[in-house]
Amino acid sequence: MKILKYISLIAIIAFAMSCEEHEIEYNTTSIGELAEFQLHYFAPLAAKSTNNIYRVEINDQLYANSDAPLTTYNVIPKGSVGRFYTVTPGEVNIKLYKGTDEILVYDRNTTLTVGKQNIFIHDFDKDPIVFDNEYPYVANLTEDTDSTSYVKFYNFLYETEGVPSDLKLQYQYIDPNTDELINIGSPVAFGETTGWQPVKILKTINNSSGYANVYYRMKVVDNDGNIVDDLKLYNSSSNYVSYSDYWRGYIGRRVHHVMAGFRSSQPKASVRLFYAL
Repeated sequence: MKILKYISLIAIIAFAMSCEEHEIEYNTTSIGELAEFQLHYFAPLAAKSTNNIYRVEINDQLYANSDAPLTTYNVIPKGSVGRFYTVTPGEVNIKLYKGTDEILVYDRNTTLTVGKQNIFIHDFDKDPIVFDNEYPYVANLTEDTDSTSYVKFYNFLYETEGVPSDLKLQYQYIDPNTDELINIGSPVAFGETTGWQPVKILKTINNSSGYANVYYRMKVVDNDGNIVDDLKLYNSSSNYVSYSDYWRGYIGRRVHHVMAGFRSSQPKASVRLFYAL
């Protein structure tokens, strides 16, 4: 029995020593000093496959191909929220190849810094516009359920082909308690954003994470900051109608709202959504 006891003790010691000697390591890269980016494709084109981007190169490195093309009015990387590509900060070259023939339609440079950014391509003949993602996000802490979501509105409205709109837009939503129109940030001109702004959610199911439909409007603002009219868009019936829309809002989530397309022709302008959180 003593011999068996000693053999067992030696086996335990040997096992413990072997565990200490075999550490498991993973190949990882710190992103603390890298530029992180999402690439948004908002050139005012018809939403059809021939206008999709089937190849994306950043600094001549392949970032997307025909297995997961960059479609019109969309963004990469896609598949889930909170995903970003990384690249060394500094001057960055972007090449886009359109259609299944992969015709080079965009070859421009921009500058990226350390941290998260959103790159918007709105014209094949112009440099991209880069926005700070404003990460890390500030949470709204409450003792009970919250009632806030966050919207970041962008103005990429064109009048017609090659003509960006000169209208300054005020994005609004209808307060679910008072039915008043509430401004979402300040008015923005073409190529500008409101930054992250709170939007009130009056959830429909009390015992839930919280969601409700949110109703949006858009106004035209003059140079003095006065609202002068509803934003009117040309529709499929050849009439100009006031902009209105609604989206389901979720408490605690953050969503990019991007106005893009043509105000006075087809493809008609509308707001597209992309979730940040």
